[in-house]
Amino acid sequence: MPPIHEAARIGKPVQIITTTDNHSFELNHEALKKLLLNEDVRHKNVCVVSVAGAFRKGKSFLLDFMLRYLNKQGSKDWLGPEDQPLAGFSWRGGTERETTGIWAWSKVFLCPGPDGEEVAVILMDTQGAFDSGSTVEECAKMFALSTMNSSHQVLNLSQNIQEDDLQHLQLFTEYGRLAMEEESSEAKPFQSLMILVRDWSYHYEYDYGGSGGSKFLDKRLNVKRTRHRDLQDVRRHITSCFKRLGCFLMPHPGLAVANDQDFDGRLADISKDFKTYLQELAPLLLSKENLIVKEINGTKVTCQALLEYFKAYITIYKGDVLPEPKTILQATAEANNLAAVASALDKYTKDMEQVCGGDKPYLSLDELKKKHNQVEEAAINQFRKVRKMGGRQYSQQYEEKLLAQMKTYEQQYIKHNDNKKPFNMQTILPTYITPLVIGIAGGLFLYAVGGITPMSVIIIIIIIDSY
Repeated sequence: MPPIHEAARIGKPVQIITTTDNHSFELNHEALKKLLLNEDVRHKNVCVVSVAGAFRKGKSFLLDFMLRYLNKQGSKDWLGPEDQPLAGFSWRGGTERETTGIWAWSKVFLCPGPDGEEVAVILMDTQGAFDSGSTVEECAKMFALSTMNSSHQVLNLSQNIQEDDLQHLQLFTEYGRLAMEEESSEAKPFQSLMILVRDWSYHYEYDYGGSGGSKFLDKRLNVKRTRHRDLQDVRRHITSCFKRLGCFLMPHPGLAVANDQDFDGRLADISKDFKTYLQELAPLLLSKENLIVKEINGTKVTCQALLEYFKAYITIYKGDVLPEPKTILQATAEANNLAAVASALDKYTKDMEQVCGGDKPYLSLDELKKKHNQVEEAAINQFRKVRKMGGRQYSQQYEEKLLAQMKTYEQQYIKHNDNKKPFNMQTILPTYITPLVIGIAGGLFLYAVGGITPMSVIIIIIIIDSY
């Protein structure tokens, strides 16, 4: 039996968005909550690296090498031994699609970010586009969902950047373009797009890697006056959507990868050039200097907040038709405000636990209310400081929800604190008085019927102790 790769032992792929027979989508809430609300990561800023593109072009295969890089935290030997099979996201050769919906790796990697803070890194695998079972609308929705929830989108293309590739990219981004725009028309809604051209054959024109890819992309996106106006519009649209645009030209992995049905991902069967440029590609996406924290409306997104965005976007993309940009904008504003509520409520409960939670000593009601008001005010201030979409009037309803939830929690904390009150009759009565009375009554009864004997004393002790 071949050895199990380290990635297979510390995580597994989990499907967070599923497709239905009627080409709609469903969110796997439990899987996503388990992924994003883990105490180790929920408050960490998140970097989501997603790979999308046409089906059967090696997206999952590529992601498994990213897993290796993250598992080794970018050490020099991160590619692993030559005879080790590739494990992680499901992949295989052939003509039929392997991935449906959107999958994420179950382990969130905590990595140092550009400014020294610890960043939660999530890898995401997206259903291949343009297979025989997907409609154009389904492909557009899937790409939009992937791009809107990621900070670094990788578009996996084969051999070249064709004109229809650019047109599809325009179509896919159109339905998410206004989702995260600010009032300024110059705002760019998405963060980073890397176009990865696989099996690049023209290295004598543009060399493999990021440098050659950058030159090639500049040429492809150049808005020439001699081009037809529609072609100019496609290019302007793409450059207006992403804050960062890049391209990477990848050599062919070798005939064994393409033609051998028993290929299992061993490095020994992969071409030398492919392995060389893998070692350049992975750091471009995942090294400390290049990690991109997810931002919406200029605010960094935590794992906890990302859950709200997934919930909001899946709701509007579940229908049979593509949503209007206005609908997407409203969903983003709602998720943005709900995330601010969740973060403020977390702060409130954490601070109140420090005041009167667990084994903290009893406080007088006046003192508890005073401290509660201070904690409540701090939570509200945090909510107000977060940059939120929709304006002050729109956010007011969410501030009221936050206040209502804190009032509910306040009553629970008052009750919990009251139970610690010294000589609290509600505590003393069941704890001490009741068993004592029962014990005395039992003793009197036993004395009346037969006098006090050693056995009667034992019975009384058992009765008292049972309380």
